Amino acid sequence: MSKKIKFIDLFCGLGGFRLALEKQKCKCVFSSDIDEAVSKVYENNFGEYPSGDITKIDAKDIPDFDILCGGFPCQSFSIAGKRLGFEDTRGTMFFEVARILRERQPKAFILENVKGLTNHDKGKTLDVILNTLKELGYDYVYKVLNSSNYGIPQSRERWYCVGVRKDLNIKLNIDDIFPPEQLLLYSYDDVIDSNNTYKDYIISETCKKNIDSYIDKVKDKTSKYTLAYEIRPSRCQFRANGISPCLTAKMGTGGNNVPVVVELNRKLTEKECLKLMGYPDSYKIGTGAQAYKQIGNSVIVPILEYISKQLVELLKKK
Repeated sequence: MSKKIKFIDLFCGLGGFRLALEKQKCKCVFSSDIDEAVSKVYENNFGEYPSGDITKIDAKDIPDFDILCGGFPCQSFSIAGKRLGFEDTRGTMFFEVARILRERQPKAFILENVKGLTNHDKGKTLDVILNTLKELGYDYVYKVLNSSNYGIPQSRERWYCVGVRKDLNIKLNIDDIFPPEQLLLYSYDDVIDSNNTYKDYIISETCKKNIDSYIDKVKDKTSKYTLAYEIRPSRCQFRANGISPCLTAKMGTGGNNVPVVVELNRKLTEKECLKLMGYPDSYKIGTGAQAYKQIGNSVIVPILEYISKQLVELLKKK
């Protein structure tokens, strides 16, 4: 494949997939997200506003592409008395992925989801997805990866699935597609800015009191920064090993859901959270609840960079 590989960015969010694929010199020809706030951030970084609700977009109206990318929301499937295939996915966002795969038959796809997908509904949800991909004519490999084992100082377990159209006769090897484990690419010292007081991020007296009530739980430190999270009067969790807890969309709901840098008496900033997702320093993000929510819903960029590099190299041989 000598021409530039094209891809589409479904449920695009902040554009983590796009950053990864563009690093491989691939071209994004279509993006979609239903969230207006995150779409504005996407436009601010990539110069285009994503198409809206994918359920209202005809697959025929999507430009030609080679790779479908998407971190689709996970929902329950109705499987009673059915065959665990394409029709069983109706009413879910995965159905939109399947619909486009069926109608456009791209060469490949990369999907991402929460680890819980693998045991959701006692494994039946994953069975539906995998049987559907097989029914649509794709070979695939999948694996759950924790970003802390792949260079990123955040404990974030996610399901990744890569597929290629069967008629391409590309042999997918799980060890070739997914990255080998490695040491951290950077540490808290590269993430946390201790030179700025960030007055707007200083925690409340109540929050500090709750942290102080449980700080004695922190014993063996392996980094100079301790992060506190899930801060409540009844409990408080800590990370003192240089690995952040999983950043979630709950950060955008207010309260004490953003991890706190105990030594600095403040919350992680949006930029620091972005860094813990592997985004480049040049990425432009807003502030406040929406930004935290968007970050918590995003993907780990370096992992997708590795996966997309491996996939692109396979496709170029065809």
